[in-house]
Amino acid sequence: MDSDTRLATVRPESSVPARVGRQWRPDPSARVPRVVRVTANLIGAAGAGYFSYVTLEAYLRTHRPIGLLFFAEQMVVVVAYLVRRPAHAVTARLGDWLLAFGGTFLPVLLRPDGAHPQWGLEWGLVLQFCGVVVCLWSFFALGRSFGFAAADRGLVQRGPYRVVRHPIYASYVLLQTGYLLQSFSLRNLAVVVLAIACNAGRIRAEERVLATSPAHAAYTRRVRWRVVPGLW
Repeated sequence: MDSDTRLATVRPESSVPARVGRQWRPDPSARVPRVVRVTANLIGAAGAGYFSYVTLEAYLRTHRPIGLLFFAEQMVVVVAYLVRRPAHAVTARLGDWLLAFGGTFLPVLLRPDGAHPQWGLEWGLVLQFCGVVVCLWSFFALGRSFGFAAADRGLVQRGPYRVVRHPIYASYVLLQTGYLLQSFSLRNLAVVVLAIACNAGRIRAEERVLATSPAHAAYTRRVRWRVVPGLW
């Protein structure tokens, strides 16, 4: 439950250019009442809290160590919603918000049925472990720049953001592919493909919002790959 959106140093509100039109809104922190932003953050934190409860319950049933990592990941999301900074700019496109919802919530449709080959169980666990580690590393690096839909909350270039521009989405690919290997079915394959497609759309939306920043332009020249080094 996150967005990878970030932009170099956080700019003073007075220096944010006034963009108009349907693409995004400038400086919503000056236009959206604080109570609305706080309420939205609390709703997001509550959703992540529910997922935390589900992952903890699964761990208590199975006692698999990776369950604790999933629980820790969701608790980090809870905290991120509560402490994230207001955005300087946020997308106003309905399609961008739908992509964010799809990329975030489609994976709840995954089911532990289908084929369970031994090699898939083993390699799937490896991919999921790597995915959780990358996700946690990315969240700690992202800090208060965490978001849901495409927005500008300040730039992060440390940690995994030195390798790819959207490491959180890279971690989702690892996590979902690992699940698919463990429980292969046409249903799960369709869910994973759709979720990855939604997150690819989110990446395009986020980079469109940040496209006017010279700092972001320099960052994209320095860090060429969005998700998978050498591929995309």
